[in-house]
Amino acid sequence: MNQYLIYIAEDDEAIRELVEYAIKTEGYDIKAFDNADASLLECEKDIPDLILLDIMMPGTDGITALKMFRDTYKFAETAIIMLTAKVSEINKIAGLDAGADDYITKPFSVLELMARIRSNLRKKAKPISNKILAVNSIVLNQEARTVTVGNKKITLTAKEFELLKLLMLNAGNILERERVFLEIWASEYLGESRTIDIHIKNLREKLGDEGEAIQSIRGTGYILTRREHGG
Repeated sequence: MNQYLIYIAEDDEAIRELVEYAIKTEGYDIKAFDNADASLLECEKDIPDLILLDIMMPGTDGITALKMFRDTYKFAETAIIMLTAKVSEINKIAGLDAGADDYITKPFSVLELMARIRSNLRKKAKPISNKILAVNSIVLNQEARTVTVGNKKITLTAKEFELLKLLMLNAGNILERERVFLEIWASEYLGESRTIDIHIKNLREKLGDEGEAIQSIRGTGYILTRREHGG
């Protein structure tokens, strides 16, 4: 089974259901929406690997939604393919200029669409390298700035990401509070001792069961422990 998650925002029910069926048959996970606003809301829960976005929809149109996705840092690695019945060059250019990765004009064949999807997912895939950190079931990609626990993507703030990276780079070793502040907050630190505790608490919650591996050492600092079954 493929591990990719795909969203489609398309107001034409027949097209939406056809594409949804084809993508499921290929083995991908898919969530389908009849408008862009619903897909934008759902993205607050799960970040997809690829989005199929119709240009002409009620409410927020596809180009506006595309710009909203591209203006948000966490969607930097999400491939976006525009779907539209419009064939004019100006609409194609508008989509590409706004940050679309690809463009397909209706009517299209399912075979062509799936080929475009596979191609764009390959472009987004990154090889395993020393940019990948893995501790227990937590995998952090330093280059793509993504975090997964098992096969589930975890959305972190910039500071939470840097804090987790520091813990993973030093897994099994105690990190003193002063060092954490120096490396993560630097000049932003104004003496608020609760700042790091709040970030540790939020990080534990987002990591679920794996968050239990982040332990506070009273009066000293923090440690990310390696589980016996972990990597």
